[in-house]
Amino acid sequence: MEWMVWTGAAISMIGLVGIVYSIVAVSSARKAGLDDDALRLKLTAIFPINIGSLLFSILGLMMVVFGVVLS
Repeated sequence: MEWMVWTGAAISMIGLVGIVYSIVAVSSARKAGLDDDALRLKLTAIFPINIGSLLFSILGLMMVVFGVVLS
């Protein structure tokens, strides 16, 4: 089950990259000085990326735990 641990770690890293991207995108949107409607539109576009990244990181960590338990 070693392959499951490494695959899960890779999937978790993809999720982590997406989360960092979301943080950077929201930070740059706030610093841009946009009005409320434009900022809300920008955050609405970033929200699915953030949720998908969280899902990827959770699934990857679950794979790591299952791989360790099954080893």
